[in-house]
Amino acid sequence: MHLSTVETTLEYEVKTPTHFCFNIQAAHWPTQKVLKERLAVSSRVSLHSFTDARSGNRFFRFDAPPGHLLVNYKAEVEVQTAPVDEHLPETPLGQVPDSVFRYLMATRYCESDLLASAAHQLFGQEPPGISRVRRIVQWIHDSIEYRVGSTNSMTTAQDVFAQRVGVCRDFAHLGITLCRALNIPARLVVGYVWFDEPPQDFHATFEAWIGGRWVMFDPTGMAPVDRLVRIGTGLDAKDVAFSTFFGAVEMTRMELHVLEHEPRLTANRGEEVLGLAVTSP
Repeated sequence: MHLSTVETTLEYEVKTPTHFCFNIQAAHWPTQKVLKERLAVSSRVSLHSFTDARSGNRFFRFDAPPGHLLVNYKAEVEVQTAPVDEHLPETPLGQVPDSVFRYLMATRYCESDLLASAAHQLFGQEPPGISRVRRIVQWIHDSIEYRVGSTNSMTTAQDVFAQRVGVCRDFAHLGITLCRALNIPARLVVGYVWFDEPPQDFHATFEAWIGGRWVMFDPTGMAPVDRLVRIGTGLDAKDVAFSTFFGAVEMTRMELHVLEHEPRLTANRGEEVLGLAVTSP
């Protein structure tokens, strides 16, 4: 069990009336518990919050007038992970659950159909199972250069495969794509995690459906996946954007902080959980 305090501060200069949708809150998930949280939004807005029934992602939306906008979220989250059996098998297609089947499909950022030939050339002879996924992860880590600013919001897995450079989102997209090309369901996970080197940022990993369960992998090797505080889960990046807006907006500040604590007794901490709070500076 790991305990983390996470905090996000986002500032924008809103130039025209704009509708915002954010996905920055820690998810209510079987492997983690939100002990307490606070959300503060400035600038005369009225929040509407909801949870996506399929993904479990938590969103809040609002209309913002022109001017300065500040969003701050802080939470204390307990994360628990189960040990992974290194002999987990791949699931035959006919036995993939209906709820998981969609994670086999090619998507906007994960063109598994276009990279199918390459995936089979590279990994088609690997023994099926978790070891094949780990081989994919190791290949990405060894073959793709991690370089901040090397890609943008339009970059796809096929682009990364060709250019051999990207950031954590690109590494995860490529892992998802290669898995799906081999008929292994896979999905994107974004969250908070502590890095050895600043600045802190949202971190993208991926999960593969192996042995009848989801197992998380990080091709960048930058952070321990058992300490990731999950925010969003989806087919690809379009499902887990931390901020989506409809209007003319300039981001002026983005800061993330992650502080890990030693495990401690948390009895009755659930009573400290706070709801959404809107404040004006």
